[in-house]
Amino acid sequence: MFGSTRSKRTMRTEREAACGPWSDNEAEMLAATSYVPRKSSRNGALVFSVAVFLAAGAAVLACGIALEARVSLACILGALAAALVATSSLHIALGWEKVVVLRLGKLHRVVGPGFYGTIPILEYGTIRVDQRTIATPFRAERTLTADLVPVNIDAVLFWVVWDAEKACVEVEDYYAAISYLAQTSLREAVGRSTVAEVALRRDQLDTEIKADIEKEAASWGVDIISVKVRDIVIPSDLQNVMSLEAQADRERNARMTVASAEADLAEMLTEAAQVYGDPEAALKLRTMLMQYETVKESGSAVVTVPTAVSDGFAEGVCRESARV
Repeated sequence: MFGSTRSKRTMRTEREAACGPWSDNEAEMLAATSYVPRKSSRNGALVFSVAVFLAAGAAVLACGIALEARVSLACILGALAAALVATSSLHIALGWEKVVVLRLGKLHRVVGPGFYGTIPILEYGTIRVDQRTIATPFRAERTLTADLVPVNIDAVLFWVVWDAEKACVEVEDYYAAISYLAQTSLREAVGRSTVAEVALRRDQLDTEIKADIEKEAASWGVDIISVKVRDIVIPSDLQNVMSLEAQADRERNARMTVASAEADLAEMLTEAAQVYGDPEAALKLRTMLMQYETVKESGSAVVTVPTAVSDGFAEGVCRESARV
């Protein structure tokens, strides 16, 4: 029954997380309350407690029957009291758990994993701390960047509780505190960056968010493993503008590359013309290269001669005729 209940809670949480869109308050509440372990259960510890209860009650009941030769009300009450005392004294902490035990309201010790005992009424386990790595999703909606552009960012935080005592004593609800702190740090990091930096420098944004969270959570016994930005949503109209800007930058870079290559080629052709001893040889060589490129790109035997080249040929023919 316990496992099925946990499964239903997990399924409900996944359905809620899949729906949207969420407002900021709804996202915060969902992040703070939706954590349910999905691949582990406490069925073994529950079975152990039930077995201890039954064994203690049966032992006392058997002793009462042996002494009085009958089942009396006092015997039943004694068996029930013994079962409750045994159940509250003998416990099991799972392999990934630490249990903070208080004695008369004061911190006494941290136990687990494995079997441990407590003094009934005087001692009790106040909190069970899961020391596995926890993945906490968080988001920030309509957060303004440094250049006043609203963006929606979805990220995930990986962290672990390394000191159960601090997690119990220093903060009321360490999971909710980490969730709120992660979202606040995300907003602050985005507010310090422009929209271009947010979109293009995810690694830097991850590092800044992680550093901000670590400064606050260090005294809570929590270790921040990493922060990963999963998705960045920019307004659609701004996406079009940024796309046009990127295309213009690429076209400018392409033209600058072509111009640089043309300048290098002109220097090489000038040197070749000096070797031939003809100042006009450079232009003729460039014309031949242009023809070769045209034939290579077209893949046909038909050569298309540019207008400037044909004019050069005509001028050359006229000069040869005048010499004759």
